[in-house]
Amino acid sequence: MQLVKVIGALTLLILLSGCSWFGGDKTIPDIPEQILYDDAMSALDAGNWSLAIEKLQLLEARYPFGRFSEQAQLELIYAYYRNSEPAAARAAADRFVRLHPNHDHIDYAYYLKGLTSFEEDRNFLARFLPLDETQRDPGAALDSFESFSILLNRYPDSEFAPDAQRRMQYLKNRLATYEIHVASYYMKREAWVAAANRGRYVVENLQETPAVPDALAIMAESYTKLGMHDLAENALEVLRVNFPDYVIRPFSPQRFDLLYTATFGLLGQIEPATPARPVNPDRLRQAEADGERNTSSGRRSLLHRISFGTLGSDGNEQESGELIEQAQ
Repeated sequence: MQLVKVIGALTLLILLSGCSWFGGDKTIPDIPEQILYDDAMSALDAGNWSLAIEKLQLLEARYPFGRFSEQAQLELIYAYYRNSEPAAARAAADRFVRLHPNHDHIDYAYYLKGLTSFEEDRNFLARFLPLDETQRDPGAALDSFESFSILLNRYPDSEFAPDAQRRMQYLKNRLATYEIHVASYYMKREAWVAAANRGRYVVENLQETPAVPDALAIMAESYTKLGMHDLAENALEVLRVNFPDYVIRPFSPQRFDLLYTATFGLLGQIEPATPARPVNPDRLRQAEADGERNTSSGRRSLLHRISFGTLGSDGNEQESGELIEQAQ
């Protein structure tokens, strides 16, 4: 019986120490705070963002109340940003703001958060391919704009304020153009109320952007379609006063008769859309004169239509000949 107890105790001792024999009891050596911080800074200087993140996380875990703790949290935001981890960078920035609302460098946290979303909005393909960023989802752009706005409102004297202001102007133009794309889509779907609301949003919230005159034109056309002629005239008046050289174009879809659709544009005609008048009356008279000339000279013969332009004449040749004769 005594022998059984001894064997059992030895077996238990062997089982308990087995983890250490197979390396399961490994412990990270106790590294001084200064050395950890220096290693993290060396990794940042070398551009080794993954190693820098590892060292900064270890520094914060081992010494949460150390003298390098707050600086390590700031550096961690930057390391996440450079390592293309936008979600982690924003989370680290929010955590720093929550833990240190009165820190001397809290403006840097807001700046990095906005910069992270700004770079996320400009994705890899958009940098190397001619893609229109204004037609993509503006979620990251909105986050970036909000972060930069907080930075400018709370810390206008920050050293990062000038750069944030320039980026905000770019984002403002991008968001305004996106709203115009959405409003144009609604116009094509004849959703006049939704289109008018999008245009009004641009006019009220995104002023001083190139999209404002288009927004006013969309408002005028939408209100006209809805029968709200007073609101349409008000939009036109604002457009006339502030953008006298802007020429309104119709945003609603063009309609084609059955013969035009059946012959793929060879026969038939486009149904005239609601006439859109230019803001400047002189431009209106000039446009009407140009339209009359184009109408008189733009008639195509039947042979020209059937042969897809390879045979016959389109009327422009005759006009070109007349112009040459006049020049001679």
